This record gives sequence, C-alpha cells and structure tokens, in this order.
Amino acid sequence: MSENFTIKTFVRRNARTSIHQKECYEKLFPKYCIDLKEKILDFPNVFGNSNDTIIEIGFGSGDATAKIALANPEKNYLAIEVFQTGVAKLLSKIEVNSIENVRIIENDAIKVLTEMIPQNSIAGFHIFFPDPWQKKRHHKRRLMQEDKISLLCEKLVTGGYIYFVTDWLEYADYALTELQKVSGLKNCYKGFAEKQSWRPQTNFEKKALIAGRQIFEILAKKI
Repeated sequence: MSENFTIKTFVRRNARTSIHQKECYEKLFPKYCIDLKEKILDFPNVFGNSNDTIIEIGFGSGDATAKIALANPEKNYLAIEVFQTGVAKLLSKIEVNSIENVRIIENDAIKVLTEMIPQNSIAGFHIFFPDPWQKKRHHKRRLMQEDKISLLCEKLVTGGYIYFVTDWLEYADYALTELQKVSGLKNCYKGFAEKQSWRPQTNFEKKALIAGRQIFEILAKKI
C-alpha cells in the first residue's frame, strides 16, 4: 500500500444531529450500513441482486445520493462517509423515500477501497465537492491525486467512470493533471466536462453558486 494512503483525506468535525436522525441511525444502521471489515464484499449478497454498483465517496447530507438512487432503481449505490451526522441524514432519507438500493459504510474511503472492494467490480465513482485542502502543505490530503486515482481505476470495470465535481478551480486543475497521469483512464472531454443531466444539484452547490463560485466537473472512463 502507498504510504500516501495513510494520510487522511478528511478531518472529523462536530455537527448537530436531530432527534429524528438519531432515531433513524439507531434503527436503520443494522439494515443499511456495513461495518468495516478486512473482507472483500460480495455485492450480489449485499444488495440481493447483480445490478451495477456505484460508489459515492463523501456524500455529505446525502441529498444527491438519495435522488440519484431513487431515479435509478436498476443500479446499486454504496455510499461512504466518515461523519455520523451525514450517515444519519441519509438513513432518514432512505426511510422517508423507501429507498432499497443504497448501502452505507461509515468509515475512511481509502480503507474501504483497499480492504473491502473487489478489483474490476465498480461501474462508477461519484466524488462531489470533496474537501479541496486549499493550503499547499495540505495537498497531500487530497483524494484526487495520482496514487488514489489509480486505486479507483483498479476497482472500476472496463468502461466504468470517475465523476468529480468541485467549486475550487485550483483543485479542478490539479485533479485534471493527476488524472492524466493514470494510464488506465481517459478523459471523456478535452478538458472539464459538461454538467451531466442526471446529477442533481446539491445544497453545497447551491450555496457555491449564490456566492458566485463556478462549478468544475471531470468525467473519465477506464479503458
């Protein structure tokens, strides 16, 4: 394993969880959440079907996750998040909307990918508005850098995709450069991608646009 994989791409922050969300967390965790184990997942066993599996890394409050899963019942979604509040919010949405094609792992995505995800098994990765780690000395924490992108590529099926979205231009440029270093991936556009029509707008994105920040997207496929 790359030494860079031991560097966290996140820091834990305190956030408020409502009583309803806490109740959802306690009630629904056993059904929809998977504990981190050094054991490769069997997706047909996890989801009860052989549909394509897509992983979302860092889903925040889970708004986009829930909407995408509802709109695509023929696909499975494995959502990874380190913050319990976010997990509780997504579980609440799962209950309210009766969503059955989402499972959650509350842990570090790099640990999950290296210890639990089979090679050549994932149809796509969604990485929407990750922490840009703006200071140069923190760039080593970024998720979109060559060794971690290579790890994502190893998990993708041929033709599988990585869809990355940020409101931070410097990170977008950085991610594009790092992605181009991975020989197994091909950018679907000459530069940044057009917004994909099926991706719902996130709450973070709305705030970014109101603040006057531009959205940058990258879509690449495994060749």
